[in-house]
Amino acid sequence: MAIYQETITLSPRSRGFHLITSEIEDTLASMPSIKTGLLHLFIKHTSASLSINENADPTVREDMENFFTDIADDKSYYIHTYEGSDDMPAHIKASILGNALSIPITNGRMNLGTWQGIYLGEHRDYGGSRRIVVTLYN
Repeated sequence: MAIYQETITLSPRSRGFHLITSEIEDTLASMPSIKTGLLHLFIKHTSASLSINENADPTVREDMENFFTDIADDKSYYIHTYEGSDDMPAHIKASILGNALSIPITNGRMNLGTWQGIYLGEHRDYGGSRRIVVTLYN
């Protein structure tokens, strides 16, 4: 078994859900090619997340942001507020959505469904750049 790993840095994005599939594909293109294997993605942050969802209609990403805003933002009982009012909600959203994905590699490509894309969930108003560890298992 061969294992290849690279850490990529995503440019800062606004709060919301952003398709990063092409950036992951670009990273895979720079790594040794494998025919069949497993891709693992891990985001090194506690206030951002990774998920897979609809890649065609951008209103899905807006609806996702609106839903998570409704359930997590502006709660009067938050104690952890010294990094800003968006910090604790960001931690909760990241915990719900998760920090890692595993995607099969088939014929040298990510084996995603027709309408699936990889989302970066940016849960801070000003989260900054985000680092993702990309690991490829053969």
